[in-house]
Amino acid sequence: MNNPKNIIGNYRWAILALFFFGTTINYIDRQIIGILKPFIAHDLGWTEAGYGLIITAFQIGYAIGMIGSGWLLDKLGTRFGYLWAMIIWSLSAMAHAAAQGLNTFIVARFALGIGESANFPAAVKGVAEWFPKRERAFATGLFNSGSTVGAIFAPIIVSLVTISVGWRLAFLITGSLGIISIILWILFYRHPSRHPKITIAELDYINQDEKNPGNDHIKWKELFKYRQTAAICTTRFISDWVWWFFLFWIPGFLVKSRGINIEELVLPLIIIYATSSIGGIAGGWTSSKLIKSGKTVDYSRKITILFSALIVLPVIFVSHIDNLWCAVFLIAIAASGHQSWASNIFTIVSDIYPKNAVGSMTGLCGFTGAIGGALSASFIGLILQVSHSYSLIFAIASIVYLLNWLIIKIFIPEISPIQKR
Repeated sequence: MNNPKNIIGNYRWAILALFFFGTTINYIDRQIIGILKPFIAHDLGWTEAGYGLIITAFQIGYAIGMIGSGWLLDKLGTRFGYLWAMIIWSLSAMAHAAAQGLNTFIVARFALGIGESANFPAAVKGVAEWFPKRERAFATGLFNSGSTVGAIFAPIIVSLVTISVGWRLAFLITGSLGIISIILWILFYRHPSRHPKITIAELDYINQDEKNPGNDHIKWKELFKYRQTAAICTTRFISDWVWWFFLFWIPGFLVKSRGINIEELVLPLIIIYATSSIGGIAGGWTSSKLIKSGKTVDYSRKITILFSALIVLPVIFVSHIDNLWCAVFLIAIAASGHQSWASNIFTIVSDIYPKNAVGSMTGLCGFTGAIGGALSASFIGLILQVSHSYSLIFAIASIVYLLNWLIIKIFIPEISPIQKR
């Protein structure tokens, strides 16, 4: 008989490619605002505080959407829930091309946040549906690398389009890429239990970690009974904003502090986001490799998160370094630390919660992360407008991941499936 692992492998990695591609498009659409900020600010007269409000609008929409999208994905299933999200965010991204001022940009970014909120709950849920636990962190690192690939391609596409035909068409062209993702999703995604070529043996391979797959249901409101929920949500609240900072503010930081233009900005951003992509994949691979070598899930996730936290620490020195490439290197390493952490914190959700609750839990902790991001965006904007310095921001960013590790270490003594109360 054929090995179920090999038979499923061809199809499930194709499924993972759909999430990778969707995440890439997702991040191109959200990253573009940071790259175009100098052009739009010049044309429309944005202030730093006004830009902070635009980022806050996205984060609030993202937070609200997280609550609804996680629940909707668990209710409708990954296939239909994610489809609607892609339609909403693609239309919202293209709508930026018609925005005329601060208020219309706020509305467009809010709608974009609503649509894009479903990406990670859908992808994490999809990975839990198609992969056993020992492979999930690596699979998560791979699809999550789409976030950095999107961030890499965004400056390349945006700089070429903006220089040629202006920033409005840059929004229209990048937003329309979502249509490709929608078509591929409709054609190829199915739940493994509904795929006509998947056998019982192959389903057993996917569900090898589940005692009663599909039967241990947890309702959305029941998530609040567990301290694991509070711990994971807290870590997301205090650290998600760092990644938004790398996406939305670092382009402006490099332009202002190092005096480079949009064409010179492309290579530093490619280095930063390519390095972060490697970090995300490496973080997922490391914990998955440790599990396969016989280490427990608890040890493997926590030791990888600790290492991720340690490599972020040197980012505190960025604002005190004059050399462009030294600053880029430190930011790149810190971004890779974040992505390594993200690969494991996403996976911890499916380590702890049953599959029927993965979408809801990912949405809930994503909601808290987005709220932290929304609050920090306005805070960062005000700090920069008053102090004109990034020192305090980099200092806080450098230590939050160590704090995350401590929270997980203390409040989740063992990463293992919860016992339903």
